[in-house]
Amino acid sequence: MTALLPNTSIPESTEALLVTSDCPFNLTAAVQAGHGSDQSLPPLCTPCCCGVLNRTLAVAFMVSLAFAVVVGNVVTLTVFVQTRQSRTPQGYLKVSLAIADMMVGVVVVPFSVYTEISLMVTSTPPMWYQGGTSSSFSDLGSPWQPCMLIGPVFAGCTFVSISTIFLMTLERSVAILWPLHKDALVTRRRTLLLILLSWAASFLLALAPLIFSSNFNLEYNECSRMCNYTPLLFGGQLPPDANILLLFPAFDFTLLGGTLAINIVSFTSIRRYTQKRKLLSGGSLSEGGGGCSHRPSFSDIKAAKTIGILTFAFTASFSPIAVFVLGNVVGYTWCNFSFLAFWILTGNSCCNVIIYSVRDHRFRKGVTLLFQREQPPPHGEKT
Repeated sequence: MTALLPNTSIPESTEALLVTSDCPFNLTAAVQAGHGSDQSLPPLCTPCCCGVLNRTLAVAFMVSLAFAVVVGNVVTLTVFVQTRQSRTPQGYLKVSLAIADMMVGVVVVPFSVYTEISLMVTSTPPMWYQGGTSSSFSDLGSPWQPCMLIGPVFAGCTFVSISTIFLMTLERSVAILWPLHKDALVTRRRTLLLILLSWAASFLLALAPLIFSSNFNLEYNECSRMCNYTPLLFGGQLPPDANILLLFPAFDFTLLGGTLAINIVSFTSIRRYTQKRKLLSGGSLSEGGGGCSHRPSFSDIKAAKTIGILTFAFTASFSPIAVFVLGNVVGYTWCNFSFLAFWILTGNSCCNVIIYSVRDHRFRKGVTLLFQREQPPPHGEKT
C-alpha cells in the first residue's frame, strides 16, 4: 500500500524519509514550502493524467472492477454458506477472505468513482481531495471527511487478506504434515477465534497512525486516486513520528515471508510423498519398508496447491508497490505507475473467485447448483 510521490522538489533529508514511508506526504504543505523557499514546483496534476478522457477511462475501469469484485465475492459467500461441506475451518477462512475483498468493492472503489465523477462535473475539488481541507483523527473540532473511513477500510481489508492467506496456509500445512492430528489441532472454534483476532489486529494496525499520532491525516491522492495516509510537513520536514508508517510494510512482508516459508515446507513434504507413491506404484519400494503410514489426503494436497496459487497471486499484485518503492529510492517518481500499483492490488480482490472456479471442484459444483434451474423429475418417477 505504498503511495506514489509526485515529482516535487523537496529537501534531500525529507526525501530520504519519504521514500521509505508507506503513504504519500502532504502535498499542500510541500507546495507551501516550495513557494516559501522560491523553489519551482511542477503542476500537481497534468492534463495527460487528469484530463477528461483519462478520468473517463479510469471511472469505467473502476466501475467494472467494483462490479466484478462484488458479484464474484457475493457468489463465493453464497456458495460457502449454502454448501454444507464448506462449513469447515478452511471454509470459514475463505468466507473471511471473501468478506474483506467484498468490502473493497462495496466501500473503497465506489468512493473513488464518486470522487472522479465529482472532479469531472464540478470545477471545485471536494474537501477530501489532495491539497484540500483535511482533518486528523484526534482533531474533534475539524469537519469529518470520508477519507477518514475509506483509507483505514482499504488498509484494514488488505491486512485481513494477508493474515487470512497466512492462516489458510498454516491450516493446510497442518493437514499435510500432521494429517492424523489435523482435526484435533485445527478446530472450528480456534479458527473462528483466529479470524476475529486477525480482523481486530488488522484494523487496529490500519488506525495506528491516526490513533498514536496527531501528525497524520487522510486525503484523496490524485496519483493513486485513493484515500491515502499523509504525514503533515512542518517547515518542509516530516514529523518525528513519521516512522510509524513503516509498520505497514513490515507487517505485509513479514506475513508474506512467513507464508512463503510455510508453503516451501508443505510442498517439500508433498514432493516427497509423491516420489514415494511413484516408487510404490513401480514396485521399487515395499509398502511396509518405505511407505508413509500417515499420508495426507488428495483433497488436502490439492487445497494446499490452491492456497499456494492464492499466495502467488497476492504476492504478484503486491509486487508493483515494492517496485515503486525501489524506484523512489533511486530517484524516480512515477505518478502513473502509482495508479497501476494501487489498482493492481485492488484488482486482486476479484482473483480469488477465479482461482476457486478453476481449482476447487466443490466450489464449481456449488456455483452450478446455485444457478441451475429446477430440473424436472427423472422419467418414470411419479411426482
